[in-house]
Amino acid sequence: MAEAPAPPPPAPPDARKSIYVISDSTGETGAKVVQAALLQFRHEQVRLRIFSNVRDTAEILKTIDKAAAEGALVVYTLVNAEQRMAAHDRAAQYGVRALGLMGALMTRIGRWLGENPRSQPGILHRLDEEYFRRIEAMEFAVKNDDGQLPRNFKRAEIMLVGVSRTSKTPVSTILAQKGYKAANLPLVQGVKPPKETDEGDPLRVFALTISPRALFEIRRARLEHLGVDGSGYADMEQIQRELAWARDIVRAHPDWTVVDVTNRAVEETASEILKHYTSRFGSPTI
Repeated sequence: MAEAPAPPPPAPPDARKSIYVISDSTGETGAKVVQAALLQFRHEQVRLRIFSNVRDTAEILKTIDKAAAEGALVVYTLVNAEQRMAAHDRAAQYGVRALGLMGALMTRIGRWLGENPRSQPGILHRLDEEYFRRIEAMEFAVKNDDGQLPRNFKRAEIMLVGVSRTSKTPVSTILAQKGYKAANLPLVQGVKPPKETDEGDPLRVFALTISPRALFEIRRARLEHLGVDGSGYADMEQIQRELAWARDIVRAHPDWTVVDVTNRAVEETASEILKHYTSRFGSPTI
């Protein structure tokens, strides 16, 4: 092992002691563990310094040099084994008290699972971002269900249109659970879609179609479940007129993507939509 450079000169005295948290990600994990431990002490005497996104070995060593000059305790959460070893060796050379929070735990888990860790920094942070994106997408889907807020149509990553009972709402929900902001608009006979429908990217619009017979069965079952008459809602001639109206609207928008939902589970419909969407735009941006 190469000889370490001379230790840096001591820093000016400070009444408080310092704990350095060195992380290749946000540093939140190490900070929370240290803060939880400090609750058992008079932690107002301690200054916590977080060094986040430290992914270069030279920068890790430089930070430990600073800790040596200050007489600080070092806690590091580094997923790269070589960097953990470099941090351990430099701390030992300078007599810096240091503790790695990730290494021993990952080693034990790896042996238990019989596999090597991925050693990718920031995975937890990315998972957090994905979680909050899904929450945001779910809120968007609820607010923009059934054409409630046309002004938001151009903000939708995926726009669903179709006559009543073509699974627009449940498909929007599934898409939102996967992190996509989806809005939907019912196509009502005799009512032109709002102008905002044409303000967004037409390649993001998916027109859900269905066979008259399948729609008739779905609507009839719905009415029976509700215990109401509504004979016009489940009338075959009325259904055919509605579908003809919807087809005319779709024909006027040749860039819309038509997805037939006849005898399809909502999960299958969502999968079909995402196949088209991701081929054009990729996955949601985190």
